[in-house]
Amino acid sequence: MSNKENNTFIITISEKELQVEKSKARALKKTQWWHSQLSKGICYYCNKKFTKDQLTMDHVVPLIRGGKSKKGNIVVACKECNNKKKYLLPIEWEEFLRSREHK
Repeated sequence: MSNKENNTFIITISEKELQVEKSKARALKKTQWWHSQLSKGICYYCNKKFTKDQLTMDHVVPLIRGGKSKKGNIVVACKECNNKKKYLLPIEWEEFLRSREHK
């Protein structure tokens, strides 16, 4: 399967739109809301406890899949989960996690 076939459902957004959303995410990182989320220390995906420096901001629906930098689409994730999730949608990520449980 070619790389193009793998990305069939990825929305193409302009570089300008991507930069606007990344700017919004950087602004959210400075808010009390984000610091409150981060201080809980729990990864949204694996529910494990981490220190603040081990956590990242993740878009549940990735920007390249049409997601926005809004509170309802941003979660705290450990670096491992965030790196593995990449551009997957929530349903695709859940399927990935289930497939790993059965191995």
